Amino acid sequence: MYGMIPFGRMNTSWNDLFDDFERRMFPADRSELPAFRTDIRDEGDHFLLEADLPGFRKEDIDLDVKDGVLTISAKHQADDRTAADNYICRERRTGSFSRSFTLDGIQEDAIRASYQDGVLELILPKRQEVLPQCHKIQIQ
Repeated sequence: MYGMIPFGRMNTSWNDLFDDFERRMFPADRSELPAFRTDIRDEGDHFLLEADLPGFRKEDIDLDVKDGVLTISAKHQADDRTAADNYICRERRTGSFSRSFTLDGIQEDAIRASYQDGVLELILPKRQEVLPQCHKIQIQ
């Protein structure tokens, strides 16, 4: 449990601990970690992309495909609270977050998406390999 004033508190989140370690160890290569975390699994005939977007409404999330790139964007509406609202600590972020993924080998027109309990799930069907057709040509 944190005290009311956040000075000198101990970081108890394992994810934050590893993120801080990664930022210190690889500052030039990874100055900024992704805006939100994703997992991508190969499910045989499709890939399953799961993105953690807690606190967003479905209407706040946009999925765009353009030139073989999928962009996931989410926007928290900035509330109208100001510094005069007597905050002691304010850690929840507002603003826009986005990530892009290439769709090489993905059948773009068959992508399906769902959002439940703060997790966006995208089913990315793999493009079927086009096998060469063989046929006979008659000589006349």
